[in-house]
Parts: sequence; C-alpha cells; structure tokens
Amino acid sequence: MFSLLYGLWKFLFSKTEFHVLILGIDKAGKTTLLEKLKATYSNLEGLPPDRIVPTVGLNIGRMEVENTKLVFWDLGGQSGLRTIWEKYFEEAHAIIYVIDAACQQRFEDSKSALEKVLRHEDLQGAPLLILANKQDIDGAVSADELARYLDLKELDERPYLFEAVSAYDGMGIKDAIDWLVETMERSKRTEILRQRTGVNGPVGL
Repeated sequence: MFSLLYGLWKFLFSKTEFHVLILGIDKAGKTTLLEKLKATYSNLEGLPPDRIVPTVGLNIGRMEVENTKLVFWDLGGQSGLRTIWEKYFEEAHAIIYVIDAACQQRFEDSKSALEKVLRHEDLQGAPLLILANKQDIDGAVSADELARYLDLKELDERPYLFEAVSAYDGMGIKDAIDWLVETMERSKRTEILRQRTGVNGPVGL
C-alpha cells in the first residue's frame, strides 16, 4: 500500500523535466540567451554580455518554469564543433535554434546547419523554436522575414515557432519559453522519450 501511495504522490507532485538543446552557429547569441534565462527563471545573476566568451563544448543551465524543470544544453557553434551536436540529440525533447537576425550575410550558414539538424533521425518530432535574436540591434530582420528567408522544408512534421527576441535585454524570451514548455508537454516527441525510458508518468520520475 505504501509503495502504491508513494508512486501516486510522485506522479502528482514530481515536476516534469525536459532537456532542451540550444543550437546555432557561432556568435548567434546562444550563451547570452542561456544567461538571460538563468536571470529570468532562476533568480541568478547571469554573466553580463561583455564577459561571455564563445562556447567550446557545453554549457548547462537548470531552471524551473512553473511546474516544469528545464535542462538547457548550450552547445558551441563553431564549424569544427558542430559535429558534437548529434551526441545530444537522442535525449533532447526540443530544440532552440538561435540566429543572429542582424547579420544577414551568415543566414545561409545558419540555414545549412539547421537543415542538417532537422534531417537527423534522432530528433524526429522534436519541437523547434527558432529565435530571430539581436532585435536590439538596428537592421535586425523580423521573425517573419527570417522565416521567409530560411524557407525550411523539414518543418511539416514537427511543431515550430519563429520568435523575434533579444537575449541582451530579454525581449520576447518569456513568450518563447512559454510556448516551448506548453508544446513539449503535449508533443509526440515527449511521448516517444517516455516510452523509450519506460516512464508512464511525467518525464523525470
């Protein structure tokens, strides 16, 4: 009886945990985004933008949004480091793909790297949040303009959203994360990962 009640308690009160990849080519603002997320959701003072250096390897951020635990994996975006991205695909519930919306000359590189990610079978059905970052900079394109430029063909079978944000001042980030959490909770990708791990209740039990 005790084990049954304990199991029910865990099911009702344990918080769901999701693993989210933060990807994008170098200098897109991924680590700045992670630091802003820490400051927003963890009551921690993130690193100021002028102290953030390019990621070589992996940065991890853990935080809670309402009743959900989020583990963010911020991976280095230099061309030589993108080969390690796929090592994290299998356990990811969703992807945040960050693009410097003020640097149009690198859109093609961003598009190419993203298309490779979306073709990978280990990310089948994973929700995709594409952030048109650096909206605080003059000349940054809107989320709609970025969507038209990328013209991605691999989006039909997964939930996705283009959102204009500024990782520097926080513009748009809360709306983007709210969408991501809600989408992950009801996505087929989450169900696939639950079945794979033999978890029938919320992720992370």
